Amino acid sequence: MTTIEKPAVRPANPHFSSGPCAKIPGWSPELLSHALIGRSHRSSEGKQRLKQAITLTREILEVPDSHLIGIVPASDTGAVEMALWSLLGARPVDLLAWESFGEGWVSDVLKQLKLKDARVLKAPYGELPDLKAIDFSHDVVFTWNGTTSGVCVPDGDWIAADRQGLTICDATSAAFAQALDFAKLDVVTFSWQKVLGGEGAHGVIILSPRAVERLESYVPAWPLPKIFRMTQGGKLIQGIFTGETINTPSMLCVEDYLVALNWARGIGGLKVLRQRASANAAVIDKWIAGRSFAHHLAKDPKTRSNTSVCLTLDGGESVPKSMAKLLEAERAAFDIGAYRDAPPGLRIWCGATVETSDVEALIPWLDWAYAEATR
Repeated sequence: MTTIEKPAVRPANPHFSSGPCAKIPGWSPELLSHALIGRSHRSSEGKQRLKQAITLTREILEVPDSHLIGIVPASDTGAVEMALWSLLGARPVDLLAWESFGEGWVSDVLKQLKLKDARVLKAPYGELPDLKAIDFSHDVVFTWNGTTSGVCVPDGDWIAADRQGLTICDATSAAFAQALDFAKLDVVTFSWQKVLGGEGAHGVIILSPRAVERLESYVPAWPLPKIFRMTQGGKLIQGIFTGETINTPSMLCVEDYLVALNWARGIGGLKVLRQRASANAAVIDKWIAGRSFAHHLAKDPKTRSNTSVCLTLDGGESVPKSMAKLLEAERAAFDIGAYRDAPPGLRIWCGATVETSDVEALIPWLDWAYAEATR
């Protein structure tokens, strides 16, 4: 039986949820005092704010000019499903799944769209499927970073440059923290509630010229809901990608995203955002290296996420649940239990808005909570 004295210092910001994630350092409601509330998003100023969000997204995320960026409804889920419903069915599809959200896209394609010419490449939590088995004459659907498993693809080198199919990438916990290879990606989706700590309910979709060509040359066999329609009369609806959203966005959330984007620009852009996330994850790595009872769920160091860091713990399924409750009661860490479909464990968000000093302050609390949970 091990007893550890309760730590005296708590993280200044104990928000380690994997979504919605921690706000930017120094955030307060006063930063939103210039939000265009009570005004139409279709007003000239409303369109300008939305266009500014797109412009800054391109700058900070380093999206090439060849790709279009649109703000869409229903968070990353809406953006992914917009892509699946609008683009799939033109050719066979390979579906990659190694965690909960990838499994969700598999279910959508097989059970909702009912595509017959679909192949599923799966791996258990903690691993990646065999990327060499992918047929790039097919469309390919995958998550860049498995939010619920802490396993990410190592890079874009495995994607064929001369592919015939489209690559549709759910990048929601990778965008702004990992190096997305846009030359290899035809559709990229994310939600600004993740790495930049924005508010929920809004998604972003990024389209390559090849994706636009598919949209303008292919009509799916199924009807499309209004919020999924990106074409009219066989032509792309350009307004979606210049600030004319399909449905009404929250201008308060848009302002919050603009604040986060300007913060990201001010600290040095994508390079610094990635460095911050990796520094946070390195603190957890160091802790695990010195503890026999804690383990990364992601087996290969080359495919470990620097944002959604997922851990397993010795001692039985009840241990991580007890730890999460203890840490929340002490206000030392909120929302760090594993995702409901994942193996029992902890999931500590280490994205760019989290301060490394807060992750460091969390470490003694993890030791304390484990000792308490296993007494």
